[in-house]
Amino acid sequence: MKAAVYRRFGQPEVVTIAEITTPTPGPHDVLIKVVASTVSAADHRARSREVPKGLGLLASVGLGFFRPRHRVLGMDAAGVVEAVGEKVTRFSPGDEVIAMLGGSFGGHAEYARVSQDGAIALKPAGMAFGEAVALVFGGITARAYLNRTDIGPGTRVLVNGASGAVGTAAVQLAAVLGAQVTAVCAVRNAELVTSLGATRVIDYASEDFTAGSDDYDVIVDCVGNASFDRVQHLIAPGGALLAVITDLDGILRAKSRSRRSGKLVSANGVQYRAEDLEYLVALAESGRLRPVIDRRFDLAEIVAAHRFVDAGHKRGAAVLHVAAEGSL
Repeated sequence: MKAAVYRRFGQPEVVTIAEITTPTPGPHDVLIKVVASTVSAADHRARSREVPKGLGLLASVGLGFFRPRHRVLGMDAAGVVEAVGEKVTRFSPGDEVIAMLGGSFGGHAEYARVSQDGAIALKPAGMAFGEAVALVFGGITARAYLNRTDIGPGTRVLVNGASGAVGTAAVQLAAVLGAQVTAVCAVRNAELVTSLGATRVIDYASEDFTAGSDDYDVIVDCVGNASFDRVQHLIAPGGALLAVITDLDGILRAKSRSRRSGKLVSANGVQYRAEDLEYLVALAESGRLRPVIDRRFDLAEIVAAHRFVDAGHKRGAAVLHVAAEGSL
């Protein structure tokens, strides 16, 4: 099969298009013929080895110490089930699905393999593959973090980095639950996040939200610059800091900070679940969750896609079209 592969860490140019062996599904596996994936911040970190402070050694365990452990990047996929293992009961060839592949990667290829017990679900009915895949990475991550605290009508939620893949999903998911959402992003993205459900926008270039006096029940940090020490005075008693991105210190001290402050500090990794994908699908089908796509690239443009994501100004998702819509 054709795939975007990298055999060493480095700049976008280390990724090339090559022919590699198509995965063979095991007894419990689903083989997806991929139509679309995304190039995410996680792909950038895996390829470049640029990770938050102190996480280099831990990242090497999953990514590889001297060369990439997984040659094909891409944490998500949308496509059509090509084949299933003999013990698969939930899916059949021809099913249109979305999947979160997680740390195994593999979405930037013509075929991807995932366990039927993993994060895989039927894609939203009537939605194109390119749109559907844009829901996956940001949506399942935001859902997992928001599930760690109670959010309901009137909950005051601040999303730092509200215009990225996780941020745009977090704004929408919190708004669906009835929260009053404050979005921190560039002023050029104010109209976007407002359309997604934010009731207030803070331009990070002209105002440091951590120096403010307003308080919030939940702060979602999708950037990695809102440590507990910087924002604890903004978190209401019993509130929460959901650190989607943080450094080693933030991870190691999360439990002790929670215990001492009485405020939840959540910085541990995400368990990707099919039920969370199914929740996103239901919202999308009802029109309460929409994909946010900045740019689209064909597989042959993989280097350009990585360069675009590396720049750090992506709004929502950068979609990678592996096959043409309607070609399967």
